[in-house]
Amino acid sequence: MSAATDRAPLEPGATLGVLGGGQLGRMFTLAARSMGYRVHSYSPAAQSPAGQVADREWVFAYEDADALRRFSEAVDAVTIEFENVPVATLEALAERVPVRPGSRVLAVAQNRLAEKTFLEGQGFPVTSFRRARGPDDVARALAELGGDAILKTAGAGYDGKGQARIEDADAAAAAWATLGLGPAGEAIVEAFVPFDREVSVVVARGVSGAVVPFDVFENHHERHILDVTCCPAGIAPALAERAVELACEVLVALDVVGVLCVEFFVGPGDALRINEIAPRPHNSGHLTIDACATSQFEQQVRVLCGLPPGSSRLLTPAAMVNLLGDLWSEGTPRWAAALARDVKLHLYGKAEARPGRKMGHLTALATTVAEARARALQARRALVEPGV
Repeated sequence: MSAATDRAPLEPGATLGVLGGGQLGRMFTLAARSMGYRVHSYSPAAQSPAGQVADREWVFAYEDADALRRFSEAVDAVTIEFENVPVATLEALAERVPVRPGSRVLAVAQNRLAEKTFLEGQGFPVTSFRRARGPDDVARALAELGGDAILKTAGAGYDGKGQARIEDADAAAAAWATLGLGPAGEAIVEAFVPFDREVSVVVARGVSGAVVPFDVFENHHERHILDVTCCPAGIAPALAERAVELACEVLVALDVVGVLCVEFFVGPGDALRINEIAPRPHNSGHLTIDACATSQFEQQVRVLCGLPPGSSRLLTPAAMVNLLGDLWSEGTPRWAAALARDVKLHLYGKAEARPGRKMGHLTALATTVAEARARALQARRALVEPGV
């Protein structure tokens, strides 16, 4: 048993550290504080969404060795709220305190090539792909993959950023330049595969090895950004069971102690392909705060503290809609009009509303998924459309 797993559980009153200051860190912090834990957030940005609700906000670079040492002395365990924290940062902290998930998981998840290579090597279903170090490689990959592909930067991509669709060799150089890859860049070329829908599975794994998956979420995107999530997903029970099985298998293969999300494309004939993984709570799992016995953020707290994961039981059908900064373009949204639709409002404390920026979300609970989805969408329209 490793040093990370033979410690006694951290009881309420302990201090937890979270790397990253975004909305996922904010919701982790709120869950931890509701359970009696103190939380310190660490990120380069002051007054971050997480820092606003933490007991202490550390504003330092992730590479600041002295700050990391002092941070590790102030907390009892550390987790992450996004995967682009430097691996070396986790390795340095892990020498002093438990860090969950570990740096190996992060190294795989923060690089698309490493991620796809790992998954393919473990026999998981993924889209065909090739490595590319320049436009010529992209053109060759396009020919090998049969034409029509997606060029993606190897790292630092999310919400559709760092990717471009290419349909012929002439587009390779332009796409390479558009993504700013340069002469020393590295990318991945993935075959474009038609799919019917996108689903995701969030799973928690404790220090004892106990694995607890949530039900399958069905996701709809707009402009490559998650727009609506519903649960239960509108797929056959056998397909849902297989998606959960695959997600659990990925979690175990990576030896994750923490929370992991696996996103899937569902193709013709109910073929499942893994699109990407995220070793932390996920936007598609936000509805668990209101709709499940244990939220994905409470699971993260429990696992970090060495406590058993809670029940992931779905209490009622639910739908979540993201609130992007576009909704503020005509002024302050009409909060009362939306809340009159019997929805739950979650805002992230971001000072500036920008187009495409995730500012919050609404969750609706109902007796059916269709009813929950309709209510959530209507409430969002009411934010900006008088009379809705």
